[in-house]
Amino acid sequence: MTNTIHPCLWFDGQAKAAADFYCSIFTNSKITASTPMVVTFELNGNKLMGLNGGPMFKMNPSISLFVTCKSVSETNAIWARLIDGGSALMPLDQYPWSERYGWLQDKFGMTWQISVATNDDAELKIKPSMLFTGSQFGRAGEAIQFYSSVFDHSSTEMLVLYPAEDQHAGKVMYSEFKLNQYNLIAMDGPGVHDFSFNEAVSFVVECETQEEIDYYWTKLTEGGHESMCGWLKDKFNVSWQIVPKIIVSILSNPENVPKVMKALMHMKKLDIETLIIASEIP
Repeated sequence: MTNTIHPCLWFDGQAKAAADFYCSIFTNSKITASTPMVVTFELNGNKLMGLNGGPMFKMNPSISLFVTCKSVSETNAIWARLIDGGSALMPLDQYPWSERYGWLQDKFGMTWQISVATNDDAELKIKPSMLFTGSQFGRAGEAIQFYSSVFDHSSTEMLVLYPAEDQHAGKVMYSEFKLNQYNLIAMDGPGVHDFSFNEAVSFVVECETQEEIDYYWTKLTEGGHESMCGWLKDKFNVSWQIVPKIIVSILSNPENVPKVMKALMHMKKLDIETLIIASEIP
């Protein structure tokens, strides 16, 4: 199966402004498409989507973007830009796990972890990071195994567990893994947190065929539940959008949008043939 995975960030009318702001900070970044509802953009070559979904959902630290920088000076510079108008969740400082690290929430609500790399030949990288808290605490390892069973070309690159003498022994302190070669991070978050996974940050899976849509929909809804318009929640309460790759071209023609959106609103799992028929202008 050939699919691409990328995060979707939920905004209340600020998707374009946020994309402009992020693209001004990272090199090799650009806006690739922009409509009143959806903005797609690349940060350091990584695809993201900004959705103007309204005030219903708010971003929180359960899914952040983890930026690994080449140097302390680069870490400081990116932190200074991203925190403009935002606030620090963990101050930029030296920590046991990093010479320079900080966690912030930017002015649009998205949270970022900024850290200098430990290896000398590092390149700047941006990876979504999932923090399993509350009722999901302790399930990061299970999630990695489950997602790796669903997506081809998956691998666990690093897995650090809390040591045996720790009260959280066996839980995931830090991990890096790939799903269809897409880089992600997962951690268990001990302690009391007032946030958990929600629709404000979801993962989009672009599919070439109806067979792929059916496969991912069936697998990812196991133990979870279906939502509308191609959205679902998996058994860890993480939100996914399973969409046909052609949806971008279908919605690029303003004349098609009303009919296609009407068809979408009546679907849970998306049906490519129905969407194509709806997009045809008589």
